[in-house]
This record gives sequence, C-alpha cells and structure tokens, in this order.
Amino acid sequence: MHARRSVLAVPGSDPHKLEKAKGIPSDAVFLDLEDAVAPGDKARARGNVVDALTSGGWEDRVRTVRVNDLSTKHTYRDVIEVVEGAGRHLDAVVLPKVTGPEEVVWLDLLLTQIEKTMGYEVGGIGIEPQIESATGLVMAAEIAVASERVASLVFGPGDFAADLGLASEFVGAEPFPGAFDSALLTIRAAATSAGVMAVDGPWQRVADLEGFRARARRSAALGFDGTWVLHPSQIDVAHEVFTPSREAYEQAVAVVAAVDEGRGVAMLGDVMVDEASRKLALRTVVRGQAAWGEGSHVPQVATDQ
Repeated sequence: MHARRSVLAVPGSDPHKLEKAKGIPSDAVFLDLEDAVAPGDKARARGNVVDALTSGGWEDRVRTVRVNDLSTKHTYRDVIEVVEGAGRHLDAVVLPKVTGPEEVVWLDLLLTQIEKTMGYEVGGIGIEPQIESATGLVMAAEIAVASERVASLVFGPGDFAADLGLASEFVGAEPFPGAFDSALLTIRAAATSAGVMAVDGPWQRVADLEGFRARARRSAALGFDGTWVLHPSQIDVAHEVFTPSREAYEQAVAVVAAVDEGRGVAMLGDVMVDEASRKLALRTVVRGQAAWGEGSHVPQVATDQ
C-alpha cells in the first residue's frame, strides 16, 4: 500500500513530458496509452513508455500505465509490450472503462502468463480498474474483489457523466453540487470492503485551482485517498487536501502499533482498538508517511498488509 494523494497523468506519446515527469514530486504517475494518445500513435507510445520506465529516475514514486479499454483492438498489445519490456519497473496497470469483474480476471491471467514467461515475481504487478459508467458503478464491489492484484479503484468523471447523460461543463465538473456523491460513496464502499484505495479522477480546468481544491476536499470528505492531477500546479493542492494532520498521523500510527502488539485488540488510553480500527488507521498512515514519515520521531509501521 503506497500513497496516491496525487497521481500525475503523463501522455505516452510525448517523450519530453515523460522525461520531465521524473522530476515532478507527485506520489504516483500514470503513463497514458489511452485518451492522451491518438489511434495512429499507439505503437510508438508503447515504446516511449517502456523507454521511460526502464531508463530510471522515478525514485520511489508509484509507476502505473493506463492501457486502452477492452472494447478496442489495442489492449492486449499494450499489456504484452509494456509488461514484457518494463515489467520490473512497473507497479500497476490501469484498466479503463471496466464494466465487470471478468475484465479484471482477464488482465490478471494475462499478467500472470507474462510474469511467468519473463521470470518476474508472479502477482507483483497490480491492477487499478477505472469506474467510468453506470454498469461499472453497479458492479464496483465485484470488480474490487475480482483479483488480489487490485490496488485501487479509480473514478472517471468525464466518461461517467457522458454515460449517464449528465451535462458537465468539463471533465471533473458536476452538473449540480453533489451530483457525483452517490457514485463516489459507492466506489469508496467497494474499495473499503476489498481493502484497497479509492482515487478520484481529474479536474480538467487546470488553471482553476480553487475549483480543484473544492472538488478534492469533497472527495476527501467522502473517504477518497487521492486524486489524478493533469498539471504539476495541482500537486500541492492535492497534497494539502489529502495529507492528514501530523496529530492525526501520529494517532493512526499509535493505533496500528497498539493493535499489532496486542495481536488483534488493545487499549489505547481509554479507547479499545481492534483490527477494524487498524484498517481505518492504516489508510491515514499511508498518506501521512508521505508527508510526515521521513525524519519523524514517530516510528514507521508496516503498510503492506
């Protein structure tokens, strides 16, 4: 489990932007082979992404690649070429427009075959399904548990609004206040039930940082762990919104440590904490460690459970 307070979108068709992204301090990146790449540039973009991943410089950022959705002819080539070429440098594959668990199962099986063929650790590459339709939302709980590889569920507001016929002014904008709340809560509930993260989609009007901040605060209030960002200027806002206070972080670390030491249940002051408390606190620990962990007097705790 790694922080995804900010997930930077980087077009796979642009080598300059791929290289520049290595120096941008987001928690995670997704190198895009889907919407940001024209149909005629797909093959070239795959090569760019492999080169960018294997040439290093990403430090400890979460590295993901968004492939094309399964209604296209591109998906299997995206997965095979990128994972065979750069699987040792890849944390997860983002699968867009997922409508059911069988799509996640398909990707899981293909990744397993590639990992065995290439000698990679089997199961080492995660899957991040993107929920972008009414059907996907209805099936979110089943999608979240379709594979042990699922690391997060990602909301896609643009295609979701289009699928429902909502009159959004731009990607990320709601046609009226609270229009996406039910969808966000459904995705958060599915993610929580599966023990994975929930990440909000992009805010397309990148110059409107106050609008982005308001949207991020809303998704954070609904339990989301982070958001996609389309421009470096949005990263500081995302980190401001999705980073817990130091006090909240230290309290969460104490909860996790107390439950671990008590082997399932413990008293923390006059409050009883248990495994459910630990799971809730762990998400705060993951986000807090990205900001407060290094150099802190607060002990680090394991976040890979």
